Amino acid sequence: MDGGKSSKLVGMHLHDSVIVRHQPAPGGYRLLVLEASVLAAVAIPGQFLHIRVPNLWQAALRRPFSICRVDGTLIHLLYKTVGAGTDALARLPVGTSISLLGPLGNGFPVDTGDRIPVLVGGGYGVAPLLFLATRLPRTGLLFAGGRTSADILLKDDFEALGWEVRLSTEDGSLGVKGRVTDALDAWASTANATDCELFACGPDRMLRAVGDRAAAWGCPAWLSLDKHMGCGVGACLACVQHLRQEDGSVHKVRVCRDGPVFAAKDIVWGDA
Repeated sequence: MDGGKSSKLVGMHLHDSVIVRHQPAPGGYRLLVLEASVLAAVAIPGQFLHIRVPNLWQAALRRPFSICRVDGTLIHLLYKTVGAGTDALARLPVGTSISLLGPLGNGFPVDTGDRIPVLVGGGYGVAPLLFLATRLPRTGLLFAGGRTSADILLKDDFEALGWEVRLSTEDGSLGVKGRVTDALDAWASTANATDCELFACGPDRMLRAVGDRAAAWGCPAWLSLDKHMGCGVGACLACVQHLRQEDGSVHKVRVCRDGPVFAAKDIVWGDA
């Protein structure tokens, strides 16, 4: 399906962690830093953690969060307060013990060969791309987009790693006015896009657009899908995705277990 290139799930642990930093960021986002040495040692860019949020009595299921960065024994998560689960999480102070399951899923490949890595993130879709940027053997370009300037995240972190960052916002408040794919197209019009390898995380519409461009340019692309995940280990079948196999047949896979990262050429979108 992926030519043997994607990273495989290397280990899953149930781990009691401790919050060592928990701070607000603009736009309703928050940075959560956890002491989790066992998970940090085996985590792969593109994988996620399933967190049991303390004091969320109305919901028994864990909540998935992409790994944003690994720093020694610390795992960084970036999230936005959007509902009861993240609201309860946002109230947890430093020192709180929290149960983690992970790292889960299959991540991004990190061997790009001679290709230029090009990362495309929508909103907090840049979070797993930052972890990826720390593990790729060479720097490249990041295209980050959002509705407003408050949705442009981690710019300084990417630049500190030596990545070229190009921004776009739908309201024009920061960077180029338009969608992130508009900025990507502008770059491709002056560069040899066939020499790049695309990595993307964000809403489905953006991911499909990135996959379409990869097909047109003749370059590989890897997309991290964002699906509702109930159990995180493939048992509940809440995150089923259609995927094209090597023989051309289409099978159902589970995003939490078989993904969340897939080769763009294999994804069969809903209306296909």
